[in-house]
Amino acid sequence: MEQLRYPIGRFELPKKITKEDIDAWIFVLEQLPERLSRMVGPLTDAQLNTPYRPQGWTVRQLVHHISDSHHNSYIRFKWALTEDTPTIKAYNEKAWAELFDTRTAPIQLSLDHLSAVHAKLVYLLKGLSEEQLQRGFIHPDGNQETTVKENIARYAWHSNHHFAHIENLLKREGW
Repeated sequence: MEQLRYPIGRFELPKKITKEDIDAWIFVLEQLPERLSRMVGPLTDAQLNTPYRPQGWTVRQLVHHISDSHHNSYIRFKWALTEDTPTIKAYNEKAWAELFDTRTAPIQLSLDHLSAVHAKLVYLLKGLSEEQLQRGFIHPDGNQETTVKENIARYAWHSNHHFAHIENLLKREGW
């Protein structure tokens, strides 16, 4: 079950973050909308409504979750860059995943949204100074500060994490 939940492993922050790391993570964020669209675009409604693992979200819910999560992350980046170590607003991702739109809406809505959010996010991230990369926010769950560069790492991982959930399901089902 651990392999199904964490197909690329749990998130681990490198001890030292280099410019090359940041560039690679931004590239992951830049490529995600197109990669995800190519992978899920051809799926049928029945396939979209298939959980990626037992007791897991459906592919449809995952696509909407990625869009919702990365929208929230974009706002967190902006807060960190414009306020002094703000405490960000958390959201209940499990409850969001059970909302009517997340369970039933066409995935194209979230694919389009993700494409727009990532275009803005990547443009922003590519222009940050080293000083801006050091800015941070506090997440209320644990009250731990996260820097902008750490959040870039986290969302590159998050992108690959959920992409792998769907990719592995497609392989297991032979789709």
